[in-house]
Amino acid sequence: MTGKLTTIYLYSRYERFWHWLQGLLIIILLLTGFEIHNGLNLLGFHRAMLVHNFVGLSWLIAFAFFVFWVFTTGEWRQYIPTTRKMLEMIRYYGYGIFRGEPHPVPKRKDAKHNPLQRLTYLSLSAFLLPVQMITGLLYWGYNSWEAWGMGFLSLQVLAVLHTAGAFALLSFLIVHVYMTTTGHKIFAHIKAMITGWEDVPEGTPIEEWERAKSKQYTN
Repeated sequence: MTGKLTTIYLYSRYERFWHWLQGLLIIILLLTGFEIHNGLNLLGFHRAMLVHNFVGLSWLIAFAFFVFWVFTTGEWRQYIPTTRKMLEMIRYYGYGIFRGEPHPVPKRKDAKHNPLQRLTYLSLSAFLLPVQMITGLLYWGYNSWEAWGMGFLSLQVLAVLHTAGAFALLSFLIVHVYMTTTGHKIFAHIKAMITGWEDVPEGTPIEEWERAKSKQYTN
């Protein structure tokens, strides 16, 4: 990243809380889930299953609060997908970032996510996470399928979908952690998600398509 930087308050307390909480819940779910499938040996099968179920239900409740927050604050506009500057972002991540080129879409309060991030986070929040939660909830309630009128479901198919979703989340987590090191300093993005304050290029105008026009909370 080149040019003079300025510091802005980008992430509210709730955004930071939700980010770290969800990250912790996903890591616990991955570890206990892999142990249930005999991939690890940390807690023992029975305890891992109990922890997995409890954390999964907690994640479902926390996600419901997040959805409520997104829509009541107008932050859902931050996730509206766009093809504007999409090619520039693909080129930047595939080539320009290794040459120290400036970011095509610097972060701003009205545009926290670049086009690739918008598409990725929308896909996660609107598809992968709900599918993972629904399949997990159905898996948890397997003994009640007949009472729920869902005896037609296949446990094997459900298990494959849930496991595939877990590996997709693991892949995202690995890439996400790597991307946190691509700021002007290696821990700049991590620091921003702890303090709420992000260093961004000074004087970069926001294009109209980037504007979220959402309420900004600085508490």
